[in-house]
Amino acid sequence: MRTGFRLIVACVAWSSLLAAQAAVKGRKLTAEDYYRIKTVGGAQMSPSGAWVAFTVSTRMEEDNTTAVETYVVRSDGSSLPRKIQHEGKDVASPRWTDDNLLEYSLNARTNSAVSIPGGEGLADASPAQRGAGPAGAGGGLWKVAVDTSSATPVKSDPRPQGVLSPDGQWLASAKDKPRTVVPPTYASDFEKRAAEHFKGRQFDWMRFQQDGQNFPTPDPRLRPVAEVAITPAAGGVSKDLTSLGMRPASLAWHPNGRTIAFTADEHWNIEQSYPNPSVYTVTTDGKVERLTKDGYVWSSLAYSPDGAWLLSERTFGTDMIIQQKIGHGGSDDLILWPTVGGAPVNLTEKWDLEPNAPRWSPDGKFIVFTAEKGGTTHLFRVAPRAGAPIEQVTQGERRLGGITFDKAMTKVSYTVGMFEAPAEVWVANIDGTGEKTLTHMMDDVVAEIGFSKPDRLKWKSLDGTEIEGWLTYPYGFDRARGPYPLILVNHGGPHSAVGYAFTFKNQYFAANGYFVFETNFRSSTGYGDAFKWATWGAWGNKDGQDVISGIDQVIKTYPIDPARVATIGHSYGGFMTNWLIVTYPERFAAAASGAGISNWLSDYGNADIFVTKETEFLGAPWQEQGIQHMVAQSPLTHAGRVRTPTLFISGEADQRVPYEEVEQMYFALRRQGVPAKMIQYAGQPHGISGHWNNVHRMLNELKWFDTYMKKT
Repeated sequence: MRTGFRLIVACVAWSSLLAAQAAVKGRKLTAEDYYRIKTVGGAQMSPSGAWVAFTVSTRMEEDNTTAVETYVVRSDGSSLPRKIQHEGKDVASPRWTDDNLLEYSLNARTNSAVSIPGGEGLADASPAQRGAGPAGAGGGLWKVAVDTSSATPVKSDPRPQGVLSPDGQWLASAKDKPRTVVPPTYASDFEKRAAEHFKGRQFDWMRFQQDGQNFPTPDPRLRPVAEVAITPAAGGVSKDLTSLGMRPASLAWHPNGRTIAFTADEHWNIEQSYPNPSVYTVTTDGKVERLTKDGYVWSSLAYSPDGAWLLSERTFGTDMIIQQKIGHGGSDDLILWPTVGGAPVNLTEKWDLEPNAPRWSPDGKFIVFTAEKGGTTHLFRVAPRAGAPIEQVTQGERRLGGITFDKAMTKVSYTVGMFEAPAEVWVANIDGTGEKTLTHMMDDVVAEIGFSKPDRLKWKSLDGTEIEGWLTYPYGFDRARGPYPLILVNHGGPHSAVGYAFTFKNQYFAANGYFVFETNFRSSTGYGDAFKWATWGAWGNKDGQDVISGIDQVIKTYPIDPARVATIGHSYGGFMTNWLIVTYPERFAAAASGAGISNWLSDYGNADIFVTKETEFLGAPWQEQGIQHMVAQSPLTHAGRVRTPTLFISGEADQRVPYEEVEQMYFALRRQGVPAKMIQYAGQPHGISGHWNNVHRMLNELKWFDTYMKKT
């Protein structure tokens, strides 16, 4: 059976090879094109359904900022997109108001690099480098009727904010209660002066760090208590409905206007507990009812238009997973609660994907949501009844992003992602019919540059599990010029997935003569719960086998040189890169590891996500199972086997995978005489950002691969 599968893959692949040789069009992509290729995003349909607003972002080399333009286009495609400007200047942050006016800001330049205060780099840069562009920060918000282009300023609204009641008379909110702040006391003036002279940091709370934030992060125990309150929509005195001493969220009005559902966590201020919000309701006369107390995490509350059902999203609570030693992370389900008698209904009990952003259709006949399905993202819907089939509304090998609807939910707009071209804005009827492309902002670029299109592949891993991946061709591919070198790209997460989206770096590698191979190894999302949690207790093992089996398949089928294979990745992709070069040292001629963990024991207390160790590594580093798994699955433990020249990349202020994790692996290679190089980006957190950084990194990664992989 496995032999037959290989033959099928081979036939598809070789026919694709022949097509690729004849289909080369356009010039080769260059590094300078990074600043030419624009990003279309932020598609938003107006409430009336007549218009779609979207943004076009351009990377600016001169000051490391991103220039944003805002456009509107008729949803029926009857006209070309029209740019919205204010006194001749570009605008940003478009948002439709309920009365179909387009609200926008005047700050059309944004800083491309997040820099943590205390680090170097852009934290000390000039105002222009930090993103104070020509349109100017500030200036307030404006709104415009796009049919008339008559703009008026948006006045600051003194009225309270919250969730509007069905009759429009009340706003419900989680209202913070005043805290008593106790000033510090000192035994003497000398002790007070000593405190004033102190320069440094001190803290006494467990969750003292979070990537991308100042260090230490504020004490979460000092957050104020909040209560559900209602306030007249026209302004006036608010009325507290609860006195629970928690922090309510996900407030939702019942259509009768007399009940509000919300979530709240009774252990919200206990730092040793993981979040575990339950579902509550409260009436406008203050009667509170608790609907859940089961260890699950509840969110996304919404009543059906007729008030018969309360929709909720349910995932497994981390404390429940640890305490019950469940051995997986559980499912993500949509649960309906009947508002009058009866048992809850699990709408997705037999559906093995993960629903996102659920919402009711205005007529209450469907619940609409998105989900990943393999490398795609699509729109789905289900009727609110037990056993109802889940329907996939949109189709095709692509990813839909930024999905929005008109108020009546008769139309839907979104961007469509593809490997071989930047995204554009599309529109369709709510049932998926009548689909059309509304924009062609990147047509000139696609016509000019020869982007490489990948083959979608499936193969059997070592234990027979089917794996999906994509292989992008080198620019100007010619089988007679092979064999070619291969770059394996590992995604982060691990609970995420690669799929149909344009990635400049991958296209750049392909433009410089490399096959580029991406895989959705086990632990990836979009393939069901068993696939997602298959690496529980052994990160790197089965997913590593999935990757190696994929490399074996493409080498058999395509003209790839087995002696010139490299691996690259960031975050979990960095860990995977580290793991592959210690477990399969003979397979890789070069590697580039970005923000990759090398030592799970040291990472436990130095990173901001200790949860992964307490769950997927089966314990803390002082517990027997935790110790065993962390030592066994740490690349540093096996670093004596590495012979692969490796480029290591890290952000100076990374608190997700602290710099020392990268440093340990780098030092282990250098100590053994294995070629290794370190690049550290000043002031950068885990997700290294900034156009200058991106280009510098990409050029150095390519140079590293060329050094060890290109034939002389």
